[in-house]
Amino acid sequence: MNPLLQYILLLRAKKRLKTKSGNQAILKRQIVTELRKGHVEFVHSVKEIIFISAGVLSAGFGLNGFLLPNQFIDGGATGVSLLLQVFSNISLGLLLIIVNLPFIILGARTIGNVFAIKSIIAITALAIAVHFIPYPIITEDKLLIAFFGGFFLGLGIGMTMRGGGVIDGTEVLAIYLSRKWHMTVGDIILLINIVIFSVGAYLLSMETALYAILTYLIAAKTVNYIVDGVEEYIGVTIISKKNEEIRLMLTNKMGKACTIYHGKQGYDKPNRERANFEIVYTVLTRLEIAKLSTEIDKIDRNAFIVMDQVKDIKGGMIKRKPMQ
Repeated sequence: MNPLLQYILLLRAKKRLKTKSGNQAILKRQIVTELRKGHVEFVHSVKEIIFISAGVLSAGFGLNGFLLPNQFIDGGATGVSLLLQVFSNISLGLLLIIVNLPFIILGARTIGNVFAIKSIIAITALAIAVHFIPYPIITEDKLLIAFFGGFFLGLGIGMTMRGGGVIDGTEVLAIYLSRKWHMTVGDIILLINIVIFSVGAYLLSMETALYAILTYLIAAKTVNYIVDGVEEYIGVTIISKKNEEIRLMLTNKMGKACTIYHGKQGYDKPNRERANFEIVYTVLTRLEIAKLSTEIDKIDRNAFIVMDQVKDIKGGMIKRKPMQ
């Protein structure tokens, strides 16, 4: 059911409940719970619409304001569309839909129908924006075109991904192939773009291909900033005999939450039982890692520390990521 419609119906149900006598308290609690769920779904749907709309407008600006008028290309499905547009009279908007359609069908099979629907809407909206919105041509300087064209295109892709869809289906193909070929998604995307840039160098010029690589790198970095946040989060696992002092340092001195869980030594020593110990786990931004290392060294220079990149977090005693 549409979240907005569900929200309205539940509001009416709550109103009816208040007007009737003899309703049980448990029924009221259930309706209030459903109301909360409907409200959350409604708010998330609005946020997704805002993200996708902003992404479409930004990507359209990058394409029409920088790349397309100067016959620049990019990586991925967008790059293929730009390359085809240079050598044909077909509208870029139509090419975006045609090139991305197979990837969206694949996404419906591998990720889900909701993702596919959002992506179809986003790509169609981008096609309409590119075809009908009269974006101004900003500059003819090739370096500025590569930089800012890649930035606005990457901003649009990242915002759309925040909204739960895509306007470039290459990543869907990369996810699918990574399961078949046992390669990372990043490696497959790199291989796809090497093919695209090689074709661009052959059909256009080596200079155009080199600028295209620069455009792609800037767009990819911008996508990472938008999706993962400017500040990367790091999960830190600390094993130390002085775990209590480390816990107090994290909570009292650094103001961070942490989790304590129990572990057991895996290495067998002759005539000795494997020791039990407590493990400290916390999450910080990359900018705080240096301070954490210093504080841990003050307590236990022999502490065993494992750090892992955390893609996203929610709740807890840590600063929220931008655009969350």
